[in-house]
Amino acid sequence: MRPEVAISWQRSRDQYHIDPFLSEAPSAVSQVTHSLDQDVVFAELGFRAAAIANELADTGGVITVADASGRILAAWGDKNTRSIATEGGLAPWFCWSEGAVGTNSMGTALETKHAVLIRQSEHWAQAFHEWSCGGIAVRDVVGGEPLAVLNISCWRTELPPSSRRWLETAATHAQNSLRKRAHDSGSEMLAAFSHAGGRPNESLVAVDTAGGVVIADDAASIILGVPGNTPAVNPAVRWTPQLPSFIHAARYATKRASADPGWTGSTQILTTRADELLSIGIRPVFLHRTVIGHLISFGGFAGEQFRQAQTGGVLLGQSRRIVALREENRMVLLGTSEVAVAESDGSDVWLLTNEGRLRAALSGLDKLDNELADTGVFLRVHRQYLVNLSRIREVERRDKGELVLVMDNRENTRVPVSRRNVSAVRRALNI
Repeated sequence: MRPEVAISWQRSRDQYHIDPFLSEAPSAVSQVTHSLDQDVVFAELGFRAAAIANELADTGGVITVADASGRILAAWGDKNTRSIATEGGLAPWFCWSEGAVGTNSMGTALETKHAVLIRQSEHWAQAFHEWSCGGIAVRDVVGGEPLAVLNISCWRTELPPSSRRWLETAATHAQNSLRKRAHDSGSEMLAAFSHAGGRPNESLVAVDTAGGVVIADDAASIILGVPGNTPAVNPAVRWTPQLPSFIHAARYATKRASADPGWTGSTQILTTRADELLSIGIRPVFLHRTVIGHLISFGGFAGEQFRQAQTGGVLLGQSRRIVALREENRMVLLGTSEVAVAESDGSDVWLLTNEGRLRAALSGLDKLDNELADTGVFLRVHRQYLVNLSRIREVERRDKGELVLVMDNRENTRVPVSRRNVSAVRRALNI
């Protein structure tokens, strides 16, 4: 088995738990919001798909365009093959992500950065073993996330020899359109930076929607570890800040501003010195009502005050104490790093700590979970367990994709992960 297929099968089995005996693709979510860039890509791919539809129909093939969730938007090709395809859900308004049907060219292409060919029995679900398919995803040139996927499918025959080359050519044309738009957006960010510069006691940086630096003044460049006053309009050569919490804040701001055009915000980020926090103010920049980046000022404040945990970042420098009871009239003040696991027992919560098993002063694991949410260190992995991510020593994988966490305390406590939380644990540990 080819490595990319084996890896996809493993995701299908262990991460997505797809039934290999499913008979058709599930219906897609009815309402999905698309960005302007996605609409541009859909139009480009649709034009190229329609142009080759007649040629592909002669070989009995079907061509589809789907969005980033794997939802098919349109299909062209041989009429008889399309009729067969519709019976299995290979048609508009059905979902073909890996998380929906397992290994397939559309879903697997969304997980990779190159064209993917899946031949007959390489499909995870047996119902699709009579299909040979090829797909390629078009990705955002700034953030790298998939925007759409183009796919060719043939029933009981091999794909045409030119399939891979045609898919790559179509994707390249769509990417070129996105690069031009991103370059224009970079020029707009440079103009916005020049217009906003010169505020006293505030260093300033202009970033794109993914946190890449378009330009930073001398003071901001030192903080971020990037060249000062050096424009990077081209999205392929933008500077990457050396502060992860800064990038998390910029990406959070993109999500908020996309949903609310009037949004501005402030937060604190970690500098290269772990005990030092800096305040930043964030002002989104728009072009044609689409957010294209942000002006971020160090020492500035604006709008919503948010914490790093909301952005997906980890604010390790944040001081926090967890109160435990050693005796009825004696409290122990514990640092977050001293607690490996919190376990519920009815309304009581027991803490596995460096000083042994202690009862928490708070009643109810939900309350403790809420109290520690903004630290970014603790994760609810089971209705009975809250774990300190930094205290996990090993991850044990069991049958059916189940996970067990082995903690680094003296007893090497084992903590089960509930099925619904497996994906969250994998994301948090980057596994």
